[in-house]
Amino acid sequence: MILQKGTTAPDFDLHSTPDQKLKRSDFLGKNLILVFYPADWSPVCGDQVALYNEMLNIFHKYNADILGISVDSAWCHDAFMENRKLHYPLLADFNPKGEVSKAYGVYNEENGTSKRGLFVIDHEGIIQWSYLSPDGINPGADGIIDALENLTQK
Repeated sequence: MILQKGTTAPDFDLHSTPDQKLKRSDFLGKNLILVFYPADWSPVCGDQVALYNEMLNIFHKYNADILGISVDSAWCHDAFMENRKLHYPLLADFNPKGEVSKAYGVYNEENGTSKRGLFVIDHEGIIQWSYLSPDGINPGADGIIDALENLTQK
């Protein structure tokens, strides 16, 4: 089951490049958007991550950073990021495979990939919104923006 609002977001330590790692706790003090998705080179995933790349300035207005997470390797992410000209990190939930996806309740045991899950985490590390989308549907950004807007109204 996907983690719900009010839950402390599990920390992680995942490769953002073959020789660099990022932790969720590195982003304390800022809002954080986590985007779990099935696979780098699938058409829906490519459209989804490209949409968020175009929205980076809007996310930053809400003091939010964004991280993409899939079970692909850091090398695969590097090639995908270069091809798509992405300007935010993609993290490799590669080894042990799917460990972070499992912790957030978005691991697909049937095909060994991350499900298409979205999380908005506040500056204290508490999940304020989560959404699980069908694998073949791009969830867009409306839910993310609504959640970030709610955070600014607190």
